[in-house]
Amino acid sequence: MIDILVGSQMGAAEYVAEQVAETLVQAGYEATLHLKPELDHLNPSGVWLVITSTYGAGDLPDNIQPFADQLAQDRCDLTTLYYAVITLGDSEYDTFCQAGRKLAALLSARGAVSLLNALEIDAQQPELPEDIALAWLPQLIKVLP
Repeated sequence: MIDILVGSQMGAAEYVAEQVAETLVQAGYEATLHLKPELDHLNPSGVWLVITSTYGAGDLPDNIQPFADQLAQDRCDLTTLYYAVITLGDSEYDTFCQAGRKLAALLSARGAVSLLNALEIDAQQPELPEDIALAWLPQLIKVLP
């Protein structure tokens, strides 16, 4: 079971998450999208895939900010959790992909184990974000517990 936590301000990260979830299901995995993730509704011993955009000055999208606040305040033990991050940003800005980096740091601080380096998708790239994410997905599948 893979919980996909989505942070999307304008819809791009949500679309990427839908494409990734569909591909995971086709590959035989159970995947659940969480458009407004809540800590107490997630499996702390599973796999979380965070897919988020970055907006403003490195800010998290409005729909995932409450989850980040929960992670920051709750002293939960996530040492049995595995996670991976796909983050969208624009390299024209100093805060490129900062939202994904913030969430990864919060998860790591609670003891969660990163499965592989985050995929940082640059809006300046000519490829579509979902195509980049789908090309990366086999790397994640290889390391899933």
